[in-house]
Amino acid sequence: MSSTLSNILYSVLDLATVVEGKTPIDTFPNSLALARLAEEWGYTRYWFAEHHNMMNVGSSAPAILIGYIAGGTKSIRVGSGGVMLPNHAPLVVAEQFGTLASLYPGRIDLGLGRAPGSDQLTALAIRGENMNAAFNFPRDVEKLQTYFSADNVDSKVRAIPGEGLEIPIWILGSSTDSARLAAAKGLPYAFASHFAPAHFLEAIELYRQNFKPSEFLDEPYVISCINVVAADTDAEANRLATSVQQFIKGVVTGKRQLLPPPIDTMDGAWNYFEQEAVEQMLAYSIFGSPETVKNKMQAFVELTNIDEVMVTSHIFDHQARLRSYDIFAEVMKGN
Repeated sequence: MSSTLSNILYSVLDLATVVEGKTPIDTFPNSLALARLAEEWGYTRYWFAEHHNMMNVGSSAPAILIGYIAGGTKSIRVGSGGVMLPNHAPLVVAEQFGTLASLYPGRIDLGLGRAPGSDQLTALAIRGENMNAAFNFPRDVEKLQTYFSADNVDSKVRAIPGEGLEIPIWILGSSTDSARLAAAKGLPYAFASHFAPAHFLEAIELYRQNFKPSEFLDEPYVISCINVVAADTDAEANRLATSVQQFIKGVVTGKRQLLPPPIDTMDGAWNYFEQEAVEQMLAYSIFGSPETVKNKMQAFVELTNIDEVMVTSHIFDHQARLRSYDIFAEVMKGN
């Protein structure tokens, strides 16, 4: 695969981040506004990530948000990045995404992860006595594939709607386990390098080496999710990026907060250990001007040989966030 940026597809991962002073009621229309512009700017997909019990993340119900975005756009693919499958019965997921794919044919993606998307106490509230469901992840993926298959027509349990529909399944991951599963099943693989960079290079190499062609995919296909904050100057991008740095500091310290406004400098806003932890989590992040974004993105693609990049941007100001995605699209198109 060529490492030219114009050959790489680019997409959006949205956590429906709730900013300070706002609520999810404000967040969702902003997501729709971004999705409509992303469609114009050439983005391929718009995915939502399932998270729970997080005051600063509004995407606890991806299927509902997918319907909202797909209904307000025309051509961009919309999907989950992902549905945390152990939280749900595979039949219910098949029915939900079968409904979405029936409403918006050819536009729905189903990305699947095995993590709870939350803390263990919340996972217990979701999964109850099914707390070991993650161990059934490979089997549950197969169940979903069966429900979507036209061959399931004679089964006593069928997904209506869903049966016979071509809904692409993606395996999401932040470790090598998911890479092995995606490779064995011949499915496309999306890695959460935006917050779990440690095993990224190892995982995608393992995936490519062990990939077995399937009816769904002839050769490996890798999406990498990264953090991007783009602005007209490096200085402005770095200032805007202090919001995501504060956001991730809340994750590593367990003191979550709504996405805060940017500050002039992080000096004094974190200690040495917090800075180290935040910068480790944000290892695959690009903050900068169009030229900086271009150079860093080119280096990243040459390092990883990815097929598609998925961008998440925790930016406090809605207009600045739109501008960031606009700049990134221009960079990827070679403009």
